[in-house]
Amino acid sequence: MSNEKMQQDFDTICARAQQAKSALAICTAEMRNNALTNAANLIRANSQAIETANATDMQNAKADALSEAMLDRLMLNQARINAIADALDNIATIADPVGRVIEKWDNPNNGLKFERVTIPIGIIGIIYESRPNVTADAAALCLKSGNVVILRGGKESIHSSKIISDYVRQGIKQAGLPEDAVQFISEPNRYMVELLLKAAGNIDLIIPRGGKGLTGRVMQDARVPVLAHLDGNCHIYVDDNLKDCNIAEAMIINAKMRRTGVCGALETLLVHGNIAPQLLPSLLQKLNTATCVIRGDDKVQQYSDKVEAATEDDWREEYLQNILAIKIVGNVDEAIEHINHYGSHHTDAIISDDADTTQKFMQHVDSAIVMHNCSTQYADGGEFGMGAEIGIATGRLHARGPVAARELVTYKNLVYGDGHCRP
Repeated sequence: MSNEKMQQDFDTICARAQQAKSALAICTAEMRNNALTNAANLIRANSQAIETANATDMQNAKADALSEAMLDRLMLNQARINAIADALDNIATIADPVGRVIEKWDNPNNGLKFERVTIPIGIIGIIYESRPNVTADAAALCLKSGNVVILRGGKESIHSSKIISDYVRQGIKQAGLPEDAVQFISEPNRYMVELLLKAAGNIDLIIPRGGKGLTGRVMQDARVPVLAHLDGNCHIYVDDNLKDCNIAEAMIINAKMRRTGVCGALETLLVHGNIAPQLLPSLLQKLNTATCVIRGDDKVQQYSDKVEAATEDDWREEYLQNILAIKIVGNVDEAIEHINHYGSHHTDAIISDDADTTQKFMQHVDSAIVMHNCSTQYADGGEFGMGAEIGIATGRLHARGPVAARELVTYKNLVYGDGHCRP
């Protein structure tokens, strides 16, 4: 397809988005919720068709030699399709984020009354890679918050994402809302991404979800505000104030091995030197049994001849596979310093039974999500009770942590007077 034809198609998408935006502005929360439950029912009823489309994507992905982590993110089965539908139902049940009064005050100096009320952001463009569940989550969260969304998934998930978006659009139409509130760009040419990034005036916000390459390009080239989801170099620090190493062991193995390709997977483990003799021998053996490659510092290597020597690059790496870096540290301050220096400000956790040490860690680790005594794989919008998420924002402006429906609104200020004229 020529650039001229893609520009024409993109202009049509934007025009339809603007029309849908006007209709969403006056619809009720009940209509938006009905659209979500309709979409969930359609996805369940057509799970076989979705699996068939996904099988085509999986076959193409294997032919293109995608990594195991990418294949895991791409793969859909009956359980995962049901989880997609369940997420839509859950989003329908959460409180309406639109029209919420977040602050009220009076100014006694002039007698005016003020309210700050949430409103949709408008039209959101979402660019993502191989996870087809993002198609449903992103569409649902934008619809719940009254936003129109233009989706551009990766070519590796094109068939899966297209069919899911079709069922979401059908659910929207059944609820009496414009199906163009959700649009999916199925043209794989990267020029369509360029058009999205430069669509200032038509797109109000861009959200990238993917690896460093995708996110870096979006942040560099966009002429539209960007809410970035960056990489997850996640850490766990094991403190020496710990009563039960078996519990710590279970959390660490879960954080690393439950799903190695998710952004909340553990990538670096920091262990206090005093607890290392009690923790590491058994832990290293179990990780080895689970086919996890360990890269450790000199002290960690003393506990097993199967531990590879870690390099400086290992402390910065988001592996997204069965590789774990381990370092022994002297205290919580050293752990905090390591995390803030090498981490990606995504999700980091402490395993400790000491309240003061825990508080220090949670206060001084500069990450969007800081956890205590739980697996980092809980870094997920659904586990936060948000229904789902578009991504984990690691920046400091507008939203930080899981980006769900409440993070996809802005606000306006309402001012009430009684014939006031400013002197």
